[in-house]
Amino acid sequence: MLLSASINDFFNNLSWLSLVDLFAFLFIATLIFIFFNHHHGIRIAVCLSIYILCYLVVFVAYTVVEHEALTITLKVFEYSTIFIIVSIVVVYQNDFKILFAKIARGAEKGYDINATDEALVNAAHEMVVACQNMSKDRVGALIIIVRTTVPDRILDTGTELNAVISSGLLESIFSTKGPLHDGAVVVKENKILSAGCFLPLSKEVDIAKDLGTRHRAAIGITEESDVVALICSEETGVISIAQSGKIVRYLTPERLLDEIKSAYNVSSKPKEQDKKKRERKFI
Repeated sequence: MLLSASINDFFNNLSWLSLVDLFAFLFIATLIFIFFNHHHGIRIAVCLSIYILCYLVVFVAYTVVEHEALTITLKVFEYSTIFIIVSIVVVYQNDFKILFAKIARGAEKGYDINATDEALVNAAHEMVVACQNMSKDRVGALIIIVRTTVPDRILDTGTELNAVISSGLLESIFSTKGPLHDGAVVVKENKILSAGCFLPLSKEVDIAKDLGTRHRAAIGITEESDVVALICSEETGVISIAQSGKIVRYLTPERLLDEIKSAYNVSSKPKEQDKKKRERKFI
């Protein structure tokens, strides 16, 4: 009898604001669960937008109607907001590092080389030939083409060369018997700035499982710097290119040459001298 009377009193005193309070609390809990179980940017943005909208609605309702209503929901919003902010900083700390790295680009090295278009085209051909030879011999390679600037912290991890690009030099650097073959080569225009450099790995979860550390490093550096990465797979010999955090695999020599010329911002239209170089050098 006592239990039945208590239940009747509860439902008799239950108002629509109390129901809103209860359902809002459950809704917030569901949003937090979705937020921390789906790391895709669109879902996170949608969850945060709905969360902020609900917070504003509850806050307005709390200030307009009687203050005793929606107290539980408002408190949950206050504490969960602090929790979400701290969690975002912890979980996505690498993304914040990338953001700050982009903001701090003014401190990066420019290396004004001012090579001619002919020198750039020749450098492109040399890189294509090197990639072809290393692909055939199953030699792993990672070449970073700098468009504008390169972070000091990347160059400082390698050995400074400042040498003119040639296929022979690139193949020597990535030879498994050499001391610099495990790192990346950083080039600017027609010069190799540094070799044996270590790069940040991408944290993207959608990268194919068959791509190893070299490919993740290529994607990682293109996510935070204005560079193009050329990759030769040691396991398969497949030649790939990474730009702006995206990777394209199975490049032909012609496609690779066009991509390098595009990175150098030189004409990709075939000229007579280019055709002769292709006939002479391409395998």
